Amino acid sequence: MIVGGCDIGSATGKAVVMKDGDIVSYSITPSTIKPEVTARKAMDEALQKAGLSKLEDLDYVVGTGYGRLRVEFANENVSEISCHARGAQRLLPTTRTVVDIGGQDCKVMSVTDKGKVLEFVMNDKCAAGTGRFYEAMARTLHLSLEELSTLGLNAKKPAVISSQCSVFAESEVITLINEGVELADIIAGLNNSVAGRLSGMVGRVGVVEDVVLTGGCAKNDSLARSLEQRLKVKIKKLSVDPQIAGAVGAAVIAGEKVAQKAQGNSVAVKSSG
Repeated sequence: MIVGGCDIGSATGKAVVMKDGDIVSYSITPSTIKPEVTARKAMDEALQKAGLSKLEDLDYVVGTGYGRLRVEFANENVSEISCHARGAQRLLPTTRTVVDIGGQDCKVMSVTDKGKVLEFVMNDKCAAGTGRFYEAMARTLHLSLEELSTLGLNAKKPAVISSQCSVFAESEVITLINEGVELADIIAGLNNSVAGRLSGMVGRVGVVEDVVLTGGCAKNDSLARSLEQRLKVKIKKLSVDPQIAGAVGAAVIAGEKVAQKAQGNSVAVKSSG
């Protein structure tokens, strides 16, 4: 059984190919202005890495993410909340709280041992704390996202950034730069501010370990440490790139659909016999 999951977000498209429940390949590609183009590009790359030549080699495909309705080759689409929960739980079975930091929103989900969502909260009204926010901060500080992730770990006296608005936060950062504040301290201040917002969201669903981060910003080690300090729990790392968690969940659901169909056919054959 070979299935696919395709997660089309605001910043990137992700695709995963799974065979008999195991990940055989994945891809991450920048989003284009056309979600259907992003989806095809991501899936084609994942297929190529898996040694497959065409979409028809997949038994079932589930689309997810903001652009899920435009994944034209998907057999069905499922919300990114469900897919991130399922993906995180598949990658780390002990997961009970998922913090997803995407390109333009943040979500926190409380999940069961089967990956079912018990409760969730979502921040989609402001870009502060999202991938777009960190991209803007990186440009302002003339750093790469990788540098932004690691430099904050070297902070000695984290700056205080009070604004919850991305525009005003950027203004505060510019002021701190002109005051000669060390870059590491500015970055740590940004991460502390974001962690404060995220911890408030986590508090609304309740902190249950194990806690994991998904999405592109999950790669920000400095942010993860700030959130750990806020929540007073250890954040566990996933076994693969956390940015593909949603696509993994979509592929897991696709696999279940194929299994259910096979079981239904088997029952029908037995009944007719």
